[in-house]
Amino acid sequence: MILHMKNSNQQNNILNIAAYHFVTIPDTDAVCQNLKATAEGLELKGTILVATEGINLFLAGKEARINQFVRQLLEDPRFANLEIKRSWSATQPFRKLMVKVKNEIIRMNHPTIKPSFDPSAEVRAPSVDAQTLKRWLDKGFDDAGKPVVTLDTRNAFEVDYGTFEGAIDWRIEKFTEFPAAFLAHKAELEGKTIVSFCTGGIRCEKAAIFMREAGLDDVYQLDGGILKYFEETQEGSNHYKGTCFVFDEREALGGDLKPKDLGEASRFAANRFAAPPAHPI
Repeated sequence: MILHMKNSNQQNNILNIAAYHFVTIPDTDAVCQNLKATAEGLELKGTILVATEGINLFLAGKEARINQFVRQLLEDPRFANLEIKRSWSATQPFRKLMVKVKNEIIRMNHPTIKPSFDPSAEVRAPSVDAQTLKRWLDKGFDDAGKPVVTLDTRNAFEVDYGTFEGAIDWRIEKFTEFPAAFLAHKAELEGKTIVSFCTGGIRCEKAAIFMREAGLDDVYQLDGGILKYFEETQEGSNHYKGTCFVFDEREALGGDLKPKDLGEASRFAANRFAAPPAHPI
C-alpha cells in the first residue's frame, strides 16, 4: 500500500520514501541484488536492508523514478502490503545508495523476537493509530480508563530533537540496549497502558513484542511511528514537542514533514557528525 502525500511546494521535487515489512525472505541475496540493480538503474540513493525477517528501506529520488521502483517492488507478492511513508525535500538527502543483506533489519540481538505481517502467523504487537493515540493523550487514559504512557524506543540523541510530552526516555545509546533498560524499569510500567513509538515503526514493533513476552499485557506500538503520526494529525498536534530526527541530510522534520533549519542547534553545524549517523541497524 502506498500512502500518497501531495507535493505542496514545487521547489521540493525530491520524493523521500521510508518503509519496512516483516516477512520471511529465504532468498535474501537474490532480493538484494535485484533491488540494487533496480535502484541503481533509476539513480536512487538511500539504504535498503534485506534480512530473512524482512525488508527496511529509505530511498530518495525524482517522483517518477521512486514510483517506478515502488511498482516493481510491489510485484513481489511478499511486499504487496508494504506501507510506504512519503515526504518531500528540495535536495537529495542521501549521499549514496547502500543495499545490504543483514542478520536483522533492525538489530535487537534477540532472535526469538520475530514480528510477522502474515495474518496466519499473528506475530505482531497490537497497534494504535495516530488518532487513537491523540485521543488517549487528550484524556490522559485509554478507552478502559487506564493511564497511558508513551515510551520512546529511539536513541538518546534522537530523543533530544523532539518527543511526545512526558514520554519515558531511558537514554539508550543503541537499540540493542533496549531489552536491558526495559527489564530494569519493568515494575514502573505495571498497571499502565504503554504505547511504544519510534521514527517509522520498526523499533517500536520489536520493542512492544519484547515487552508483551516479558509479561506486560497492555502494550501497544504506534502504527507507522512518529512520521505517520505527523501525517495523520496535521503537524503532530499539541502532544509532540520539537522535531523528529531522520537518518539523512535533512536531519530533522517538523510536524508538517518538511525539513527544519536548525541553525546553530544543528548537530551537523556543531561538527558532531561529518555526515548523518548510520541507520540504527
